[in-house]
Amino acid sequence: MKIYLDTIGCRLNQAEIESMARQFRAAGHEIVASPAGADMAVMNTCAVTNDAASDSRRIIRNLARAGVKEIIATGCWSTLQPKEAANLPNVLHVIPNNQKDNLVTQALHLPLTTYHAPFDLEPISRNPLPGLHHRTRAFIKVQDGCDNHCTFCITTVARGEGRSRPLADVINDIQFALAGDAKEIVLTGVHLGSWGQELNAHLRDLIKAILRETDAPRLRLSSLEPWDLDADFFSLWSDARLAPHLHLPLQSGCESTLRRMARKTTPDSFRALIQSARNILPDVAITTDIIAGFPGETEDEFSASLAFVKEINFAGGHVFTYSPRPGTGAAKMRGQVKPDVRKNRNHVLREALDQSAKAYREKFIGKTLSVLWESTSEMGEWGWQMEGWTENYLRVKAVAFAPRWNEMDKVKLVTMDGESLKGEIV
Repeated sequence: MKIYLDTIGCRLNQAEIESMARQFRAAGHEIVASPAGADMAVMNTCAVTNDAASDSRRIIRNLARAGVKEIIATGCWSTLQPKEAANLPNVLHVIPNNQKDNLVTQALHLPLTTYHAPFDLEPISRNPLPGLHHRTRAFIKVQDGCDNHCTFCITTVARGEGRSRPLADVINDIQFALAGDAKEIVLTGVHLGSWGQELNAHLRDLIKAILRETDAPRLRLSSLEPWDLDADFFSLWSDARLAPHLHLPLQSGCESTLRRMARKTTPDSFRALIQSARNILPDVAITTDIIAGFPGETEDEFSASLAFVKEINFAGGHVFTYSPRPGTGAAKMRGQVKPDVRKNRNHVLREALDQSAKAYREKFIGKTLSVLWESTSEMGEWGWQMEGWTENYLRVKAVAFAPRWNEMDKVKLVTMDGESLKGEIV
């Protein structure tokens, strides 16, 4: 059977879709790059914003228009809105997040008792996903759910309570990925920093075990909540395989706004954490997420948040215009900010992050860094145009005499090129 897989949203969704691909392949089915001609499609939906929910519905409709007769909807949006998902064209199954681990078993009508046996087969199942999901990096799910109650977040509702995957299962998934020639392992979870809380362990224990028990060339961490870390955590970077990149969601630089968000951090504690990281890793890339126009945000509060964002000098980040999500505390708050004001604040915050990101990139002109090439295109007699990522998550372009996709090279960075850097392969 030909199966098309699609996903939007977070890296956790990407990790899950890669796991599904491995299981479908191990069961003897083909993963295809296009819905045209596919017998089945699985759509891993997202609900983090209104736009994400809308995109989820649109993609499912497009799958039906492309001729897919059997569509399985899963993920956060379809978990929250199962009836609406089931009413979309050609959706025959809606599988909620709490049953997602058994999705392939259900789709193929296999007994649940055979879940592990037919899928834990050969490493050939870690072929990169075709089409839009062709990746050199392997996204590994280590944790799901969240016990925080941030008032803006619908993901906690959709994903349920926090739970950690056993260390042995994580190591097994990483070994499969490496056997399939993955060069970078990315650890993902809804609340990654909480891994191990019910196992009498800590995320640092997981990272140490991965570095000790695998030969992963590069290990990267996805989003981490700042209150899960302490100064000792950064000593892990004594192993050069751990990518010097921290994504620490701030959400607001104003203390009163953070309280309304129910975030377990303050500008002072965040500032101290950043200083601890930079004391040990002076060139670390620290990126973030910011919400523009959270309910009740006054002009003074926005100004305080903007000033703090500028002070920290992030290496980049994402700005999200606040989007009311039914079922969250923030949706019921007084003082909802007008849409045009939210949009304008988004623009101002993006400009601030763009400026600090540019300044961060400029620091590395003239330096030589390791680049993992993620895309390649032929340039005729000029060779091949390569694009990839450094260990500290700078996007780099260079020309090579042969295609170097999924290889790592030392590259001297020579000039800026918009949001990327141009380099010369050493």
